[in-house]
Amino acid sequence: MLDADTVLTTTRAVRKRLDLERPVERRLIEECLEVALQAPSGGNRQKCSFVVVTDAEVRRGLGELYRKGWKRYINEGVADGAAERAEDPEARRRQVRIASSARHLSKHIQDVPVLVIPCIHGRTEDENVLVQASQFGSVLPAVWSFMLAARARGLGTTWTTIHLFHEAEAAELLGIPYDDVMQVALIPVAHIIGGDLRPGPRRPMDEVVHWDRWGG
Repeated sequence: MLDADTVLTTTRAVRKRLDLERPVERRLIEECLEVALQAPSGGNRQKCSFVVVTDAEVRRGLGELYRKGWKRYINEGVADGAAERAEDPEARRRQVRIASSARHLSKHIQDVPVLVIPCIHGRTEDENVLVQASQFGSVLPAVWSFMLAARARGLGTTWTTIHLFHEAEAAELLGIPYDDVMQVALIPVAHIIGGDLRPGPRRPMDEVVHWDRWGG
């Protein structure tokens, strides 16, 4: 298994390289979930849950909702706008590649063998930033731990939220009690096609790290 630093620096958003033909063993998903459930949560209340979808019909339904959300995403100019806003040519090229891979996933998401929907008990609409931060801080670490555990086992994932444009419909499809439980993401999971993953380009540390005060 990969060492911790390699897992942390090479867990990439995998979209075009998800193997749509090879099944993912239930054992691997359960191992990843065991790791995820060890993540911290506010007050150790452990309010997060995961819906693991392998049924082809349910995946197809989620795919339809995802594409409805993708259409809205495109119409609002989010996907292509990032490339247009990028300042240097290399950044624009990266954004174009990301948009291309995101479109690929929108077409094939129902074909990914496992879709994982992490949830948190308690909704945060109209709550202040403290409540929102506390709530998401009690589920997002578990989701990231799941993705890191998947990477360590040779599985590819990517963090998506497009289906949340239609969260209520997804809740109905999955039997999630919408009034009490909030979905926070949809994570496609599959074996990886091709070579190994590498660290991605990142901004220099001195541009993003501030010591003692902003700008310091």
